[in-house]
Amino acid sequence: MAYLKLKDVCQINMGQSPDSSSYNADGDGIPFFQGNADFGERYPLTQKWCNNPIKIAKVNDILISVRAPIGAVNYAKENCCIGRGLAAITPDTGKVSSEFIYWFLKGKNEELNSKGTGSTFKAIGRKVLEEVEIPDIDFDTQRRYAATLEKIYLLIQVRKKELEQFDDLIKARFVELFGDMETNFMNWDTYNFGECFEIASSKRILKSEWKTEGIPFLRVRDMVQLATAKQMNNEFFVSEQLYSTLRDSDGVPKEGDILVSATSTLGKCYIVGVGERYYFKDADILRFRCKNEMNPIYFVELMKTSYIKRQIAKTLGVTTVAHFTIKAAKAINMRTPPIELQNQFAAFVAEVDKSKVAVQKALDETQTLFDSLMQEYFG
Repeated sequence: MAYLKLKDVCQINMGQSPDSSSYNADGDGIPFFQGNADFGERYPLTQKWCNNPIKIAKVNDILISVRAPIGAVNYAKENCCIGRGLAAITPDTGKVSSEFIYWFLKGKNEELNSKGTGSTFKAIGRKVLEEVEIPDIDFDTQRRYAATLEKIYLLIQVRKKELEQFDDLIKARFVELFGDMETNFMNWDTYNFGECFEIASSKRILKSEWKTEGIPFLRVRDMVQLATAKQMNNEFFVSEQLYSTLRDSDGVPKEGDILVSATSTLGKCYIVGVGERYYFKDADILRFRCKNEMNPIYFVELMKTSYIKRQIAKTLGVTTVAHFTIKAAKAINMRTPPIELQNQFAAFVAEVDKSKVAVQKALDETQTLFDSLMQEYFG
């Protein structure tokens, strides 16, 4: 197959940060985007404006992140100022389909990321973008590829929205049964976490003890994957022998325990299921084990409320890396409705989860199809 260079079919406009005195949060000027952090699903989210821009992207330009993380793309939905973390790509529509270039660049995310250089922040320059090779295929094929990917992409968004609606349904049922946790107008008994749970961390496991197979060793990112997707791509493990030693001496998570992230993405919860075996990184994850009658599913939903999040935030203070400590956790207050009502809520969640599983399966299959087509079309 023949290839063209990106510079042969697109104009490339590298961003440049304007003077800091020219940007604001008051809507004065045109939207100002500095980098990947401003990106949404397809269009950037406007948080700042600039009244004296240096580099401007035009409406429908393709914006690409050129500083770590490199390669993410969005469309410019209006003229906007771009900082040095972005470049604007304007396809020559007489030579190439703009939609085709968008999907092509989206498929080159990892490749572009690998070409980043720099000791502090990896970045790519104009030359790297100019030399990106694009399949030289006819317009009809370009449009067909783009239209197919767009159709599947939109279906993925529909599936994701359905999952969000299930989550909203669970939140609504929680409020219906238990009321507002802040005002506690239903007058539920209030206890602290320390009264309701045995809260512990883990024995420190040295990196030299990490293995490539065995019992999954959870870091925060792994646990968050479990909490959100019920699966993970685990990198590290501990040996069966070490796990057995830990189980006999310090204890390991068991069925019904709740693992809670204590740094980074704070407060994410995962309930250990039947037959699941894990160990976890000390201090970064806390293990909650019920002392009294407490349904873990009720607790997990409670942890998502502003009532709990506000209390956790107060314990953190101003630190470079926030940690939710065992001491702080024990002092958090919680409302404790009757176990019968908690169980009623858990039964409702179980029914909703059955529907979520079906939608998640459809989403996974659609995502797999999308990924395979991206590979087929763009390599």
